[in-house]
Amino acid sequence: MNTTNRVKLSIMMFLEFFIWGSWFVTLGTFLDKNLSASGSETAAVFSTQSWGAIVAPFIIGLIADRFFNAEKILGVLHLLGAALMYQMYTATDISVFYPYVLSYMILYMPTLALVNSVSFNQMKDPEKEFSNIRIWGTIGWIAAGLIISYVFIWDSPEALSAGLLKNTFLMAGIASLALGLFSFTLPKTPPKVAAGEKVKIGDILGLDALKLLKDKNFAIFFVSAILICIPLAFYYQNAHPFLSNIGVEGPTGKMAIGQISEALFLLLIPFFFKKYGFKKTILVGMLAWSVRYLLFAYGNAGELSFMILIGIALHGICYDFFFVSGQIYTNSKAGERYKSAAQGLITLATYGVGMLIGFEVAGWITDTYKGANGAADWKMVWLIPSGIALVVFLLFALTFNDKKKIEDEAIAH
Repeated sequence: MNTTNRVKLSIMMFLEFFIWGSWFVTLGTFLDKNLSASGSETAAVFSTQSWGAIVAPFIIGLIADRFFNAEKILGVLHLLGAALMYQMYTATDISVFYPYVLSYMILYMPTLALVNSVSFNQMKDPEKEFSNIRIWGTIGWIAAGLIISYVFIWDSPEALSAGLLKNTFLMAGIASLALGLFSFTLPKTPPKVAAGEKVKIGDILGLDALKLLKDKNFAIFFVSAILICIPLAFYYQNAHPFLSNIGVEGPTGKMAIGQISEALFLLLIPFFFKKYGFKKTILVGMLAWSVRYLLFAYGNAGELSFMILIGIALHGICYDFFFVSGQIYTNSKAGERYKSAAQGLITLATYGVGMLIGFEVAGWITDTYKGANGAADWKMVWLIPSGIALVVFLLFALTFNDKKKIEDEAIAH
């Protein structure tokens, strides 16, 4: 890959995740402070990510892979996204806001696959080259959080009272407009499938990979992956409102510690896999979810603030050790024939079904545990997902006994 394309792909990746990090991290607090949303209304807004994940394969499979260059679709989706971001910026009521955020997520989620397609199309050795491009996405997400907390200071108590958090949508919209226009300069990525070739719905949703569920251990992993998304949803939906409400200074910038941790632990996964195997690696990831929420339940913004910061920093272990390890495991179990279908099925199960259930549960728990003054009982809001993660950990530890090494599985296929 030449230097020009490497720079272009890095900018694309930076903007792609800068956009998401600009508004999604602070969304829960915005809904609470600006739109006075209830827990169930907040859950409905966050669930738009899941609906986007469910619809995304159809947009990619039925349109992007057949008729148009990936970079052109990426451009159009982000230009439309910029217009929707402006509407979200001006919305003053949850009933007005919801249709715009739903439309936005249905358009945004397919772009996650499109930026990968554009990148892979330029690479001779994706396994070596992709991480150097993808890391710029993590940097983009971190940059958004730092800018919100330490440049514009939109998440300070005074700014929250003044309703300034809505400016995050304006920032995301400007970045979306920039990426939309920039996408048309990206390397050409033609359709993968001939226009006349038939595409089956089963192929798009990865249903061929359902055959893998006949393997008891894969089925246990599959169910565990859906269940662990319930505590994951609590983090996305409640972490920022929690940090803001207990008085943590610069909460958005502090949450960027999670992305820094994610980038670092990503580098450690090969070592853990080799030394401890898949089961122990994924169990560490599950246990980390339970521990992090215990730290949130008993920490505070004062003398116990270190507990909150450790909880945020555990994001790398929570996310990478479960989800990235799970993708590697799925890849090894699927073999060449079902690789793409299996990854599609896992994505649909986790970001689609699992997170959909998770956001609903998180919204219900937040509404249920509210004091007379309407403030959330944060201790209970975190103890419940901690318990759920611990139950999933125990179920997986007791029932999953795939003693073969992942490497052996891969060779066998």
